[in-house]
Amino acid sequence: MRSPVRRGPADPTTVPPAERTTARSRRRFARRQWARRWLAWRYVVAVLLLVALVAGTVWAVFFSSFLAVQGVRVDGLHDLRAGQVRAAADVPMGEPLARVDLDGIRRRVESLAGVRSADVTREWPDQVRVTVVERVAIAVVEIGGRIRGMDADGVVFRDYTQAPAGLPRVQTSSGTRSDALQEAARVIAALPADLARIVDHVGVQTVDQIELVLRDGRVVVWGSADESSVKARVLAALLQHPARTYDVSVPEQPTTAGTP
Repeated sequence: MRSPVRRGPADPTTVPPAERTTARSRRRFARRQWARRWLAWRYVVAVLLLVALVAGTVWAVFFSSFLAVQGVRVDGLHDLRAGQVRAAADVPMGEPLARVDLDGIRRRVESLAGVRSADVTREWPDQVRVTVVERVAIAVVEIGGRIRGMDADGVVFRDYTQAPAGLPRVQTSSGTRSDALQEAARVIAALPADLARIVDHVGVQTVDQIELVLRDGRVVVWGSADESSVKARVLAALLQHPARTYDVSVPEQPTTAGTP
């Protein structure tokens, strides 16, 4: 029995030209078909990749522990303690940073008596930053036997064992309301430094019944806080004339009375 004769690949030169042309046409057609399919599918693939990327990012930022809160940074403190602010802020540790309620934290921090305002921001990747503006006492007022500090907004916010030197005192009556304290704070904040130094205390009854008692006992009828800067200039001129009482409640028509 004869062994089968093995034949090598056909010699292209022996393939008829018509068949070679047909083969090339088929290959070009197949490449064009593949190119059309890829053109149609590449947009689908791109959209799917984009959706996967967005979904992965959303999961990582909003739901995973990769960007969770690990700490709270507190800035701007002078009298308050960082621990006080952190306790009031009550930041949920371990919660994704992107989902933390910044407004809620700000409101809780601003509920502290000594905080005038607060700004709360995210510090990526894992910190909450709380920047505090503290209230600053411009006067002291005795309420219920307690010496309290009062800021420029008329807010009473802290206790003193004794009145600090250099802060004017505010004396109130039993009927003095918070709006009268706010008006007194406006008056004190408007006093120039040279005048504030000679004020012993500020007497407050109502919003338009405010007076300054100087250290030498002279009395200045101030009225309301309106036109306080004008009243201060008028008073500076009046103090050159000896009197017991100076009335600048109507600064256009100031008066003096009594002898020192």
